[in-house]
Amino acid sequence: MKKIGELGEEIIAQYLINKGYEIIHQGWYCRWGEMDIIAQKKPSNILIFVEVKTRSIKNWDNDGIYAITQGKQKKLWLTAESFLSKNSTLATLNCRFDVALLTYQKNIENNRSINLIFEGSNIFYQGYKFKLVNYIENAF
Repeated sequence: MKKIGELGEEIIAQYLINKGYEIIHQGWYCRWGEMDIIAQKKPSNILIFVEVKTRSIKNWDNDGIYAITQGKQKKLWLTAESFLSKNSTLATLNCRFDVALLTYQKNIENNRSINLIFEGSNIFYQGYKFKLVNYIENAF
């Protein structure tokens, strides 16, 4: 079974696809860390780097926003630079850093959530009910 954070990343990837983005990469790793999602909306010349935070309903860090510290931002910046140095065809694009905040709880209403189902801000997937709390474009 996948970890809850991986499910959150899959949800946001599908969310972006539904909005017309092409997913370039998910879970890209380098020495500085991981970039959850890298996407582009064609024919736009903007490449987006997305950090996904998935938290339980009762969480300590304001649905994950407090986890995006200056140190985390620096690591994401360095990770993006590393990605662009290895993917020179994308290096000329403008870049943007987005943050997606999701909450989740076990889906006790029904068991129809094996497949990914979007209902407004609620998302049902793999036995959980997720909520897209906030999608912040140009977060930093």
